[in-house]
Amino acid sequence: MKSNQSAKSEIPFTIGATDKIAKRLRANAFLAASFALVLATALLNPSMAQEEGKVFELRTYTATPGNLDNLHARFRDHTTRIFRKHGMEVVAYWAPTDGEDAENKLVYVLEHKSRAAADASWQAFIADPEWADVAAASNANGPILAGIEKIFMKATDYSPLQ
Repeated sequence: MKSNQSAKSEIPFTIGATDKIAKRLRANAFLAASFALVLATALLNPSMAQEEGKVFELRTYTATPGNLDNLHARFRDHTTRIFRKHGMEVVAYWAPTDGEDAENKLVYVLEHKSRAAADASWQAFIADPEWADVAAASNANGPILAGIEKIFMKATDYSPLQ
């Protein structure tokens, strides 16, 4: 009989302990899932992963064959002004000097107050009816742009440009 009482006294303890362990496991699983969600969001959204502050955007445009002059004209006559309208500051434009790049590339750098500001400016720029008209007119005889490469950067602590 004593052994039965022993078994009975262990059962409530085991059930209670199991409930506590289960609650801890659920809480830990919730925390792990929350952390994973925040981490995934930060990795997929660089503006969250990066400290807020000024960022520079390096963009390289490749024109379709024979359209580099048309691309330069679009930037000279329209794009730069529309950039300013949406808070995008042009640092400089460059034309490569060597090889095929000299025939089809435009390189430029924009300055933004933050990555979030850059994202907002690009969204506003793309939605701008004036930009839609300019893009449609410049592409009336076929696309003038074959590709875009971009990278966001922040100045190093030793950079002359801050």
